[in-house]
Amino acid sequence: MNSRHFLPLAFAFATAVFFQSLTHGAHHLEDEGFKPIFDGKSLNGWDGMKDHWMVRDGAITGQTTVEHPLKGNTFLIWKGGDLDNFELKLQYRIVGGNSGIQYRSEHLGHYVIKGYQADIDSSDTWSGTNYHEKGRAVLAKRGQKTIVGDGRNNVQVIGTFGDPAQLQSKIHKEDWNDYHIIARGNRFIQKINGVTMSDVTDNGAKDYRVSGLLALQLHAGPPMKVEFKNIRLKRTPMTDIKKVVFVAGRRSHGYDAHEHNAGCLLLADALNKNLPQIHALVYKDGGWPQDPTAFDNADAVVFYCDGGDGHYANGHLEEFSKVIKRGVGLACLHYAVEVPREPSGNHFLAWIGGYFESHWSVNPHWTANFTDFPDHPITRGVKPFSIKDEWYYHMRFRDDLQGVTPILSDLPGPDTLKRRDGAHSGNPHVRAAVARGEIQHCAWAYEGPDGHRGFGFTGGHFHRNWSDDDFRKIVLNAIAWIAKVEVPADGVPSATPTQEQMEANQDYPKPSN
Repeated sequence: MNSRHFLPLAFAFATAVFFQSLTHGAHHLEDEGFKPIFDGKSLNGWDGMKDHWMVRDGAITGQTTVEHPLKGNTFLIWKGGDLDNFELKLQYRIVGGNSGIQYRSEHLGHYVIKGYQADIDSSDTWSGTNYHEKGRAVLAKRGQKTIVGDGRNNVQVIGTFGDPAQLQSKIHKEDWNDYHIIARGNRFIQKINGVTMSDVTDNGAKDYRVSGLLALQLHAGPPMKVEFKNIRLKRTPMTDIKKVVFVAGRRSHGYDAHEHNAGCLLLADALNKNLPQIHALVYKDGGWPQDPTAFDNADAVVFYCDGGDGHYANGHLEEFSKVIKRGVGLACLHYAVEVPREPSGNHFLAWIGGYFESHWSVNPHWTANFTDFPDHPITRGVKPFSIKDEWYYHMRFRDDLQGVTPILSDLPGPDTLKRRDGAHSGNPHVRAAVARGEIQHCAWAYEGPDGHRGFGFTGGHFHRNWSDDDFRKIVLNAIAWIAKVEVPADGVPSATPTQEQMEANQDYPKPSN
């Protein structure tokens, strides 16, 4: 080949490589922050009617046949967590019937879902429509930009994206299509193959939902088949609202003790009802969240779990350190303040300023009297109180309490050291400290040099104690503070829980005695 032929070919090859790299780079940037929530092999993390949902050829497949029809619509529910502000990307293919992608939805039982739905249709009618399943029906037809309110027929069309038939021509019939759903606050945008199909702003006071479930629909009716693959999720900031993520630990101690799930749900409900600046949600799977995006748009995280060698954070130290470096606050309640000295203890010193160190700290049951409080947002509205709990003390703090503000302090009596020396009871260091009359700190606030905030609270062994208004207020104030929400002058208000509310969601039944 002579040089006259070689140079143009070389130039063409180089140009192709250059543009391919640009395309690859653009795709990479476009997908930055998206994380897969389907493993391509199994329905792990998903829940639905097993005789209608399966995985085939790398895709979640929902199918009805003449032999196996459906009496009503059914859904495959993602169990990873609730969706708030997010973007979702996936590919779908449908043959026969219609389907949809539910988001910010609620489970009505028996795999029946209510909420926003990005429609999918094998005909030419519904694909791209925003439909409110079991609720307000059509919120925006394909091609519409709307503002909606509560109830049916409360839809105002304020713009269009083109002729619905023309938009339908962008959808590949019985072939793979890309769906992209964007939910930011009360605005929902749905795109298919890069083309905007609908845009809804929901101004409803009653029907609007700030968060909820993700689910895939299989529709009743004639036989149909729908497939989903490459399902990827990205969390986005909640702008005017601070997001608090509770991570509840596994059941462990029996009725009324270490009720992580019930305690988290009670505290989250109090925050959501009384602080409109906060949206709190609870991961209830009893361990580290299976949702790979769990902390991606969090402003604060609350750990309430069993600790020590079994603390769920032990295996995620470097991962969660990246969360802390974004300025995310962390609160650790009760046993969640205890971790092994190495390497977890060093991380907890950086995250919340202190921790329970075995053979240094102790965990007796005793009645503490908290009468003097520092001038700190966490103590606003808190009155002196006395309460029995498993108040840990003699924590391992940062040197000279650097960045640490004691919040709840008392001098334990000698009866707290009656047990023989052990990993969690009595040791020469703590016995000497109590003998010297050193005040011990059972709750503390921490401000790190990078601006993030931490809180440690050693109470919370007895679930019943959350019904004490001052005990509860200290923790609610602290969670607001670590999320960088202004704590009200009288503290975070919350009604005293009823007996029914205190019994709800506990891991163990109430004993007959």
